[in-house]
Amino acid sequence: MTEAKDKPKMVVLTGAGVSQESGISTFRDSDGLWENHDIMEVASPEGFRDNPELVLKFYNARRNQLSSVEPNQAHHFLKELEQCYDVTIITQNVDDLHERAGSSNIIHLHGELTKMRSVHDEEVTYPYDKDIAVGDLAPDGGQLRPHIVWFGEMVPAMDAALEATRQADFFLVIGTSLQVYPAAGLVNYVPHGKPVVVVDPDDLSLPSSIHHIRMPATAACAVLRKSLLSGQQESEEE
Repeated sequence: MTEAKDKPKMVVLTGAGVSQESGISTFRDSDGLWENHDIMEVASPEGFRDNPELVLKFYNARRNQLSSVEPNQAHHFLKELEQCYDVTIITQNVDDLHERAGSSNIIHLHGELTKMRSVHDEEVTYPYDKDIAVGDLAPDGGQLRPHIVWFGEMVPAMDAALEATRQADFFLVIGTSLQVYPAAGLVNYVPHGKPVVVVDPDDLSLPSSIHHIRMPATAACAVLRKSLLSGQQESEEE
């Protein structure tokens, strides 16, 4: 089997459209509402300051929902790519479906719904394995909050994402329309001449150098499997 260091480097940027097909809702599908809440009420430091009870209730429900959904064909396909590529997944999603599908190298730009942390320290995390309530404190005395990057907060994993992108031999975008920054700007750091493919069912204004597959994530898997895996497997057998 080809060692990872000898495989082409595949970097995959994933967004809400991947997990949506597993039954996880996205706020951008309903005019800025996420589960009937204004997104700034439940995904900003100001929202947490003004109504911490509402925010914690919201994320407790999101975390509990994870147990009722499973990785879909797109998640499993990205794991399958590891047969032929050195794959790094950069995800805007906060769920753990890539992990549960078996992908081994995942950068979470916007945090992880399976973790929590103190309001005083964004680097030390704890398993988010039960509901958080107002008054639940971390060992440093700070209120516990979900380990989520809210609007207006820094994206600590961006440096790692940029480093991976700069080394990409192939950059694949699935389930995001490249509207959310700074993640959307990653395509500008793909090495010159390396292929960039975007999978999204909507019409997008993309440069002619980017190949756009207008399909939902799971429907595009068969197309991508044939082009990305079949040729690689055949060349390895020769």
